[in-house]
Amino acid sequence: MLAAVGWPETPALTPPQGPRADSSRVVSIQRPEDWRGDVAAGVCVNDEAAMRLSAFWACVRLRGGIIGSMPLPVYRTEDGIAVQQRGSALWKVLHDSPNADQTPTDYWEFASVSLDLRGNHYARKHRNARGELVALEPIRPDIMHVYRRPNGRLGYRWSWNGKSFDLDEDEVFHVRGFGGGPLGGLSVIAYARESLGIAIAADRVAGSMFANGVKPSGVLKFKDWLEAEQRAEARADIEEQFTGAMSAGRPFILEGGSEWQQISLNADDAQLLQSRGWSVEDICRWFLTPPVLIGHSEKQTSFGTGVEQVLLAYLKFSLGPVLRRIRQAIWKQLLTPAERAAGMFAEFNVEGLLAGSSKERAEFYEKMVRIGAYSINEVRAKEKLPPVPGGDVPRIQMQNVPVDQADKREGEE
Repeated sequence: MLAAVGWPETPALTPPQGPRADSSRVVSIQRPEDWRGDVAAGVCVNDEAAMRLSAFWACVRLRGGIIGSMPLPVYRTEDGIAVQQRGSALWKVLHDSPNADQTPTDYWEFASVSLDLRGNHYARKHRNARGELVALEPIRPDIMHVYRRPNGRLGYRWSWNGKSFDLDEDEVFHVRGFGGGPLGGLSVIAYARESLGIAIAADRVAGSMFANGVKPSGVLKFKDWLEAEQRAEARADIEEQFTGAMSAGRPFILEGGSEWQQISLNADDAQLLQSRGWSVEDICRWFLTPPVLIGHSEKQTSFGTGVEQVLLAYLKFSLGPVLRRIRQAIWKQLLTPAERAAGMFAEFNVEGLLAGSSKERAEFYEKMVRIGAYSINEVRAKEKLPPVPGGDVPRIQMQNVPVDQADKREGEE
């Protein structure tokens, strides 16, 4: 996948072989030609080139950072109430430590990047002798082949560090991205190659302009024909004094009847900066990310006004579907039939993302305590404060009591 995120170059892929694989029915979703090659803008678009675009990096990092920072508790429904299952094996993997090398933040950031760049996240399941899940070992999505076996089940084949693996669908955790068919989801890079190519080309043009441009640029006219030596000397003198960003604005001395005529357009006149700004908005469109969240605020966002409305819109339209896909994949692939029948499930805790200012939280808690939805100790727990005696009993305020009951209440008091 990507050297930019610490992954080495993709090793050669070996097609499925052996009695467990039917090569005539192999359907690979990771074809090299889908990820490398020129586009209409004349540049090569792949994972690494896309991640070098600041807007693309910011969108991927924003989503991965948020998903990685959200706790993922495991619950079981008991009498209609979701009760945390802190002692379960799945809690230890999803919430505490996915494997020996990664924290939950590391793991889910990796999963999010895999979904954004390749449309799929894979991890090998490791279970103990009792069949309990004890670890999830992430697998780079660019080295994976997914195919349909003769028995109708999915097979997963990849090679890594000189070893080849061919596992059944029960042994691999597979989260599919948008458009997730049985063999896998769709990748942003695969479908946004032309848009990304324009952005990459614009960045290169801007860099080339500052690296090699002559300031000011134009034509240096001489009345008479120059000898070859004179022409070379004039060209070398101009390049030495005025090439590069550090030489911009130097005075230009003309002599011997020479004349300077400016003919080229600067970056603003050529609307290069506007084109790069448009590319930022275009990349945000692919990720359904409000541009203001990645530091682009040239135009009014259409996601609503105020940070709270922008975050709510981003959570609902961009993060929500991704979280739902992960949650459903966990329920379907990591829980046993008995655990599913017992009402167990995993759910990302988004309250931290929605937490407002101290004033907003205080007003929300006051309303929830007033209607009896929260007890005092529940509020204190959300603020990481110790419980107080008598704080577990929900309370409710009585208002708009009928007149004929007012005397009765006063007598009771």
